[in-house]
Amino acid sequence: MAKMLISFALAAAVGAAGMTAACAAGDKRPGPYERQQIRLQKELARLTPQQPVDCIDTRFRNVSLEAIGTKLIYRESRDRMYVSETAGGCENVARGDALVTRQFGPRLCRGDIATTVDRAARFQTGSCAIGPFTPYTAG
Repeated sequence: MAKMLISFALAAAVGAAGMTAACAAGDKRPGPYERQQIRLQKELARLTPQQPVDCIDTRFRNVSLEAIGTKLIYRESRDRMYVSETAGGCENVARGDALVTRQFGPRLCRGDIATTVDRAARFQTGSCAIGPFTPYTAG
């Protein structure tokens, strides 16, 4: 009887392990980061990249900001956006942290240092250097 119980437990364990492996192998749904990457790639595919620029003018513009990985995306409109690749450190903007920049004048430029700040606790969570801006436009 004990031998049969051990065999049954062993068979159940092997079956459960097989089910777990099958579920893991069959679950190919992208996570939140991958979904953001796919959405960004689709948006950029319909736009034309221009020559990178060192600065963007931030006065009088209604610009929205989004972070995906190490990229900061500044959306001016549906047909115009700027993508800045950073060296990393500002990824917390994607989870809702504020991006604080210290600009000298109305322009945000390559090499400017940005910090991320937790909105609730008000402490710094990271920092990064702004990279060159690649404009993407329709047409």
